[in-house]
Amino acid sequence: MRRTSKLTRVAVGVASIALAATACGGTSSDNGGGSDGGDGGEKKGVAIAYDIGGKGDQSFNDAAFAGLEKAKKEFGYQTDDVEPTEGETDADKEQRLSSLARQGYNPVIGVGFAYGPAMEAVAKKYPKTTFGIVDSVVEGDNVASLVFAEEQASYLAGVAAAKATKTNTVGFVGGVDIPLIHKFEAGYKQGVQDTSGGKVKVVSQYLTQTAEEGGFSSPDKGKAAAEGQIEKKADVVYQAAGLSGQGVIEAAAKAKVWAIGVDSDQYKQEALAAYKNYILTSALKDVGGAVYTLAKSVHDGKPLTGTQTFDLKVNGVGLSESNPEFAKISGLTDAVAKAKEGIIDGSIKVKTE
Repeated sequence: MRRTSKLTRVAVGVASIALAATACGGTSSDNGGGSDGGDGGEKKGVAIAYDIGGKGDQSFNDAAFAGLEKAKKEFGYQTDDVEPTEGETDADKEQRLSSLARQGYNPVIGVGFAYGPAMEAVAKKYPKTTFGIVDSVVEGDNVASLVFAEEQASYLAGVAAAKATKTNTVGFVGGVDIPLIHKFEAGYKQGVQDTSGGKVKVVSQYLTQTAEEGGFSSPDKGKAAAEGQIEKKADVVYQAAGLSGQGVIEAAAKAKVWAIGVDSDQYKQEALAAYKNYILTSALKDVGGAVYTLAKSVHDGKPLTGTQTFDLKVNGVGLSESNPEFAKISGLTDAVAKAKEGIIDGSIKVKTE
């Protein structure tokens, strides 16, 4: 039976995490080859394969890269990060993951749920390599499924939106209409409603039905959706849309209303510096910490496998307070702290749908 465990300590921002599980699989000094014992190639460190949008999305993929860079610096080994291709198939993803494993990288991490089918197939072919997948659960003795309580961070974002709005209308822009993004919307709506007593309206929109249509990779789509919500008097817009979210932030800044970022602290992102004064906060998801943690476990000879859950209890998700304006909004800091405490102690049950 597949092990399911929870990390006991993790800090948002790719900090060190105490490891709570051990499992089978090789270390970075093991050969990363397949069931025949490997190809005899050079032993290397962590490699990541990006999700749609690739490096430079200032969000999900860039957070994963930060974890890779931290592991590279700390352990001094070779790393690699590989971009997706437009319109690629599961077979393309399989080839990418297999290539990294054959080259000796260990662990090999697929960033995003889209790697699920490919990961399941490839992990069986390379049992001496530890694989990781972000945002999906894949069965396998040598696979670590790195999942997050996105709904909890989104609840806190909803608290912030409810406290910041002056029009009693706020927005949510989801990249693709899928269960993962539903978690963001559900938590956000609940946070808004609980905080406002139902007085604040949430306007929601999904950009596309499938990722192939560009929901996570089209800033123009995000910008148009946000503009539509702002026309409906939304003065806070939260986006869970990958690269498309940059368009949401641009639209909010142009209209001089608040945007709420996602995954990374987008207030601090250099590419978004022109809009930073309008990024109230970001719902944090420590993808970088998860990448680093898996790399460290392999480096230490105790590779993690099974489902690794990153939630508020282990600081695997959270809410940024980098924008000085955050602290100036009446009651916001205290409301977020109270909500966080309630989620952690179980008195607040956050919905996922």
